[in-house]
Amino acid sequence: MYPTAFYYIKTFGCAMNTSDSERIASFLEKQGFVLADKTAAADLVVFNTCGVKQTAENRAYSMIHVLKKNYKEKKIVLTGCLANRKDVRQRLKNKVDLFTEIKDFPQNVSSMLYMLSCINSKILNTKYQIQDTCLNKKYINYLSIKPKHSNQFQALVPIMTGCNNFCSYCIVPYARGREVSRSKKDIVSEIEKLANKKYKEIVLLGQNVNSYCDKKNNFPKLLDFLAKKFPQIIFKFLTSHPKDFSQELMEVIAKNKNISREIHLPIQSGSNKILKAMNRPYTQKHYLDLIKKARKIILGASFTTDVIVGFPGETEKDFQESVKVFQKVKYNEAFVNKYSPRPGTAAYCLGDPIDQEEKKRREKFLRKMI
Repeated sequence: MYPTAFYYIKTFGCAMNTSDSERIASFLEKQGFVLADKTAAADLVVFNTCGVKQTAENRAYSMIHVLKKNYKEKKIVLTGCLANRKDVRQRLKNKVDLFTEIKDFPQNVSSMLYMLSCINSKILNTKYQIQDTCLNKKYINYLSIKPKHSNQFQALVPIMTGCNNFCSYCIVPYARGREVSRSKKDIVSEIEKLANKKYKEIVLLGQNVNSYCDKKNNFPKLLDFLAKKFPQIIFKFLTSHPKDFSQELMEVIAKNKNISREIHLPIQSGSNKILKAMNRPYTQKHYLDLIKKARKIILGASFTTDVIVGFPGETEKDFQESVKVFQKVKYNEAFVNKYSPRPGTAAYCLGDPIDQEEKKRREKFLRKMI
């Protein structure tokens, strides 16, 4: 009998990354790997990275450095937002064995595991499965992989991936590519399996979830169909863009009691000047009018948000516009992020002129308003 090969996944960032890691785990276990309880016990370690904040990026660098220093024989795969950045690949070229976009994970990891199986006895038992299931296929849609869910009550179900918005601070369109929606048939099939397992809550995911489009189904139509087909399940969705938060969507939420009344609607900034610099195509007034309309249509509607402080050019006056939005909306929760320049984005050339202490002050101020 061959010795067991172990894997470990370190996930950084958002719910979408968590969902992706559930699919990565399922894929590796189908190849014969077993989950290790820590990185030190794993033969293969996957870092599913987030490039939204510098702090998350730095943590990934640190963990990879320590792991490779202490355990040279371990194989490391880096996927997620940092996988395609040239500066990241150069910095980690002697520490990471494979850089791969999440959409190409099955193909690229299959090829790597096959090569390893020829020289590593601990991975030898995966060799024939990999040949049969992966290498003879041109392409495997990673979203079609059945996930290994980490929560027995709530399930994350991606309905689309990628982004077409190109906000000036954001790396996602470069890291994940343009928007691609899953078919309604695939989504319903995945949710049916979850319903049979008695899941009570499902979060529909996408970088811009309410821009979903599959043939004749836009996001409101899909959400309405799912809510009616699975009345026993509570539906939530992440993440909305104000430009796509339509009256049609509001009315769908209003008429289905099993759609959550807590809506995540990122503002990013309350200043029209900063919103324009961020390439966010709405104004403070447009955003607040949406909130007002939603509360009129959806009984009991409440809101959470994302906001960035310290974007280049944000003056105290601009910051106070964000404060004004917080005062008017009265969010249930807000994810307040200090601006981090992201290589490859349009805003990167603007530098990082606002000092960290000022960013911390603004962050702390908004957090106290929740």
